[in-house]
Amino acid sequence: MGEGQFDLEGEALHALKVADGHLFEMVAAGDEVAFHRSFQAVLHLVRERGKALPPQRLVESDLVLPSPETSLAEARQLFTSHPA
Repeated sequence: MGEGQFDLEGEALHALKVADGHLFEMVAAGDEVAFHRSFQAVLHLVRERGKALPPQRLVESDLVLPSPETSLAEARQLFTSHPA
């Protein structure tokens, strides 16, 4: 995402996992409009419900989000080269 690391717990983490699964479905379906809508929802969820970690604190990440400008084709390439 290029915005640092965020920590999500509890319901927010569960919501992220559900949204991430939906995002994978949109990539697999090749639905550009639904992909962008779902991807923006994932980014919003992380920004709004996640706790930003200080830049000097680096922790192992369970999920890495690509740039907000990522296209469906780029997402397909990322998701197939780094399966869940």
